[in-house]
Amino acid sequence: MPDHAVLGICGALRKASTNRLLLNEAARLYGPARFVEADLRLPLYDGDLEEAEGIPPAVQVLADQIRDADAVIIATPEYNKNLPGVLKNALDWVSRTKGGPWRDKPVAIVSAAAGRAGGERSQFSLRHCLTPFRPRLLTGPEVLIAHSAAAFDAEGRLVDEISLRVLGELMALLRAEVGRA
Repeated sequence: MPDHAVLGICGALRKASTNRLLLNEAARLYGPARFVEADLRLPLYDGDLEEAEGIPPAVQVLADQIRDADAVIIATPEYNKNLPGVLKNALDWVSRTKGGPWRDKPVAIVSAAAGRAGGERSQFSLRHCLTPFRPRLLTGPEVLIAHSAAAFDAEGRLVDEISLRVLGELMALLRAEVGRA
């Protein structure tokens, strides 16, 4: 039985997203752990909704998953040179929950994108958005999968050996960071 839990957060809602494939590859390379993927199908953040109804149950589930995970892997696509709105919305909602679930949490960021930069801008903006929550963000190696439609085989495995090696290195560092907690 795996000794700890890893939460995967995919910034794309599409089931066949290359970021979901990348997230699954990251979990595989991370090694034995209880892996759970978060659901970001949340209502849009609305202060009136929060005041009238409180924190939506799906948001509290996400906050609890973050809190209970030993590590978090976030796979972010790049939408119009930035992180996707669904991911930003999730960060905004979770910031309204009690207990600071991101605080000191080891977090690795990866990205897959159709463009030649592989999601570099979305990673930059995501790091910026996470900073106030004070997680333990791994700074590298950066996993940026460019031209992502051609980056995976029919089984969803990364085909580029260099990308696979770099992703494996990042996952080994994330596992080591969990050991330091």
